[in-house]
Amino acid sequence: MRTVTGFKDYELIDADSGERLERWGNVILIRPDPQVIWSGKRTDKRWYSADAVYHRSNSGGGYWETLKKVPDVWSIGYENLTFRLKPMGFKHTGLFPEQAVNWTLARELIEKANRPVSVLNLFAYTGGATVACLKAGAKVTHVDASKGMVQWAKENAVASGVADGNVRWLVDDCMKFVKREIRRGNTYDAIIMDPPSYGRGPGGEVWKLEQQLTELLSETGKLLSDDAIFFFLNSYTGGLSPTILNYMVKEYVVGNRGSEVFTDEIGLNITNKGISLPCGNTTVWKR
Repeated sequence: MRTVTGFKDYELIDADSGERLERWGNVILIRPDPQVIWSGKRTDKRWYSADAVYHRSNSGGGYWETLKKVPDVWSIGYENLTFRLKPMGFKHTGLFPEQAVNWTLARELIEKANRPVSVLNLFAYTGGATVACLKAGAKVTHVDASKGMVQWAKENAVASGVADGNVRWLVDDCMKFVKREIRRGNTYDAIIMDPPSYGRGPGGEVWKLEQQLTELLSETGKLLSDDAIFFFLNSYTGGLSPTILNYMVKEYVVGNRGSEVFTDEIGLNITNKGISLPCGNTTVWKR
């Protein structure tokens, strides 16, 4: 498992009985996590003095209970990047801190290429990978179906000092965009994709990753340039094992390109437990 190190503004303090105790800058939050199936003694006093707790509803979704004054929006930093946060629906804050390991890897590969690099970031959410790649000097095309998430990503770019970078911000259905790019004959030197396990498109279309992953990978792989340097696939879908993801990327993306393909868990170290919490898988092809 690759785990985040050096993220001074974020800490997974503890995890117990289906919940995480987290520090986001100076804000302490408690959020549910179904993987935390163990239970023990909550000896850390911050369990009882958190700023806000997210409660799941029996009918789906949930709500934030604010116990202290929590800013409407606040910022945290990772390396020389800055991200704006806010408590939002379905327990999220607008950032997945475990992805920091992939932001760092992408930056290293872009800088190592020592040439102009074009990056396509699909299902790009609030732009963690986008701002990391821009910081490394890449040209980035950022695509997400949510107008609100694209606006949030723009704000993160401003906060990280890369708003003037070479970037296209697109509100679009990712699969439709990929197919149009194929018809246009466009290619990219690197592709990052973080597709949801389940969702609905702008027109109400149902998205299930297990059913659409083959088409998504086979089409997106056509957009890699002849001298492409990497491809990342993130997955939070429990039914897709690392072995399956690795095979799919080799079969439908890499083809005869060769070079290294690896799939591993990414996660967060739990300070009070001395163990790591898995937070999904990433499959990486790199030249």
